[in-house]
Amino acid sequence: MSPQDSDNPGDSPDGVALSELQLDVMRVLWRGEASVAEVAAALADSRGLAHTTVATVLTRLGRRGVVAARRDGRQLYYLPTVSESQVRRSMVGDLIQNLFEGDPRALLAHLVSESEVAPGDLEQVQALLDKPAGKGRDRS
Repeated sequence: MSPQDSDNPGDSPDGVALSELQLDVMRVLWRGEASVAEVAAALADSRGLAHTTVATVLTRLGRRGVVAARRDGRQLYYLPTVSESQVRRSMVGDLIQNLFEGDPRALLAHLVSESEVAPGDLEQVQALLDKPAGKGRDRS
């Protein structure tokens, strides 16, 4: 079965759904390749995770194809195989599908009606929408 045939959208790079903990680990890796100890140290203040917990998370992310490992002597270094923008696109797409019945306008309406948009934000969004496709605007 190919990743696209999977029932779990988090199993392929095109459909990556991550937990809060997995996102925290990935944010460390998006800054650059890191060992388990380096990831644990980077998350020490906010999470205080055991080395074994970080190793387990990285192993699971590796099985899903979200990270790759490189061996240097006895040390494994992990690097992301998906970008932050791919994960955002996937998770926002899932949110729109699951919570807003596939209607991105419903998400925008919710954000505006719930006062989640600060003054000036709508103008910034309009400026992004006015940009020609391919000029910093990702519509895929």
